[in-house]
Amino acid sequence: MAEIMQVTNQRYRLGYHLMTPGGWMNDPNGFSFFNGWYHIFYQYYPYTAEWGPMHWGHARSKDLLHWETLPVALAPDAHEDGCFSGSAVAYDGKLWLIYTGHHYTAPGNGEAFYEDQNLAFSEDGIHFEKYDGNPVLRTPADNTKHFRDPKVWQEGETFYMVLGSQQDDGLGRALLYSSRDLKHWERISTLAKAKDVKEDGYMWECPDFFHLDGRDILLMSPQGLAAKGDCFRNLNQTGYLMGDLQRETRALAHGAFEEIDHGHDFYATQTMKTPDGRRVVLAWMQSWDSPMLEKADGWAGALTIPRELRIENGKLFQKPVREMETIRVDAGATETLAMGETRALPRTSEVALTFHDVPTGALFQLTDGEKFLLVSVDRAHRRLIVTRSSADGERAAHFTHLSQLSVRLFLDTSSVEMFAQDGEVTFTERVYWNAAPHLLMLAAPGADAQVYALESDTNRY
Repeated sequence: MAEIMQVTNQRYRLGYHLMTPGGWMNDPNGFSFFNGWYHIFYQYYPYTAEWGPMHWGHARSKDLLHWETLPVALAPDAHEDGCFSGSAVAYDGKLWLIYTGHHYTAPGNGEAFYEDQNLAFSEDGIHFEKYDGNPVLRTPADNTKHFRDPKVWQEGETFYMVLGSQQDDGLGRALLYSSRDLKHWERISTLAKAKDVKEDGYMWECPDFFHLDGRDILLMSPQGLAAKGDCFRNLNQTGYLMGDLQRETRALAHGAFEEIDHGHDFYATQTMKTPDGRRVVLAWMQSWDSPMLEKADGWAGALTIPRELRIENGKLFQKPVREMETIRVDAGATETLAMGETRALPRTSEVALTFHDVPTGALFQLTDGEKFLLVSVDRAHRRLIVTRSSADGERAAHFTHLSQLSVRLFLDTSSVEMFAQDGEVTFTERVYWNAAPHLLMLAAPGADAQVYALESDTNRY
């Protein structure tokens, strides 16, 4: 049996984000609450820092922040070549995993495959057994081979599943199914579908459907969107359709697709409803077209901090969960920084900035002397612009209003997550700092700043 990949260098290991103990990570899976614990699973290949036959890594937490790594929950077997993304639901005293089985049909040809949906279950939330009646759902006749990433939830006595799909006309869509027992599924509707490949995508990955603040949200990662101005600048995107589920057709009447994060490194979201009623989201803090410098050190990929979702003024807002305040290790230094001033930052830190007079041009820069993240404003068009030193293109987003600007930054050893205007706009970036960065104020007359050091434990795995 192959040996588990070992981390060989701690230089980019994150202080308060979930990572693997070694090996590859991508999509979050099975975000759930069971027997007093939050559970998160993730696409995992333990044996190298490259994508490989997908397993389900597993961790649990009491507070969404301090994660305990558990044994691998799912691994490929004689019946499947990969355990692709899916979800989890607590039912009948067990934690059930619903995942995509990925099956190759021609040796050496990665494009020759089919996909189906499968179950596994656990009574203790740690050790899982695959259901012997798998698969519980096969690819429908009007579909191509792309049929994956089931998200399941329960309403009353009924389970619902939304699935990512590509119809046989080559357009992406989300299919809606129902079941009374998780084992027998009936197709209800096409929840939503692309009208054009470049406008809407050829495949909709990682769909998630939920009701929030009086609206229905389909959150997903469409593949194949053409870039449009400041939008859709990554290889693949993540965003949402907001609307209302139609009672008779069970289709979503919705508005335009909106990106949920505007940075380089945010993909494959999954949400859950916490016991106290919050809708919380996690994402893969990486992108398929981003450099992953940590591969050289025996690991790759991480998850974002958990974020609470809400709707305000017809937009989906994100804010760090309130539990993030519990990892502050000091009261937070507060000061006013004038143009040209520099402030040293802890390697893992939270920084809140308020600009009372928002100029056009550069606002501030985070830099370690070599790597940098530059944040600028185009006030005339209400644009916030982020440029990072890896020379892979700037990213920008638009605000509803810009009379005053508030920015909240979460810095870790190799990442920055930025929340602007109380979460109306977010940017998620992997920045591989060589040393603790400094904050350089570039805007006149400056800004009010509050800086907290955050708890860090890079050796917790």
